[in-house]
Amino acid sequence: MPADPYSGFAGETSARSAKDQQRSAASHPPSRIAVTSAVEVRRSSRRSRTVSAYREGDRTIVLIPARMSEAEEQRWVTVMLDKLAAQERKQIIGDSELVERAARLSALYFDGRARPDSVRWVTNQNTRWGSCTPAEGSIRLSHRLQGMPEYVVDYVLLHELAHLLVPGHGPRFWRLLEAYPRTERARGYLEGVVAADRLPHLPAARGE
Repeated sequence: MPADPYSGFAGETSARSAKDQQRSAASHPPSRIAVTSAVEVRRSSRRSRTVSAYREGDRTIVLIPARMSEAEEQRWVTVMLDKLAAQERKQIIGDSELVERAARLSALYFDGRARPDSVRWVTNQNTRWGSCTPAEGSIRLSHRLQGMPEYVVDYVLLHELAHLLVPGHGPRFWRLLEAYPRTERARGYLEGVVAADRLPHLPAARGE
């Protein structure tokens, strides 16, 4: 079971062909770990038939057999990320739940002083995670946050709630967010997502 309470698990999927299953056991290369952006691929000589993936804090862990080729690794990483995303889409909260969550977070970290009149998802914010209009008491979160770990969504909500109390991003603003213990972790997660979006797409494997 993953250590992080917000982790998700995509289960295990068979990655070994019938021909491979008939081969006798042979010596395997040592286990190794490859880390790319927010995805960590772990190769294991003890894993020969299955591929699995789960969330661990601010990264996704994909477990694969040690003998898998790089092209197969890329295909299975894509498959398992899609499976995790499909699972997490089922857990997406609606606007009414966002309002309740905002009220709960405000009470917990800001003594209930931040009181938005509306909190909702929007699909027209592709360059920012959230926005706030203090004069209207409205908070909007980008739909891109849907499916991300709860502590990340909570951080963005708190960030916008703080703007109802303090305009701008001065020292008073950041002191408010210091009350949330996962501020730095959530910021690191979002920075990783942005960095990954800027990476060039890998070319297709030969023969695909």
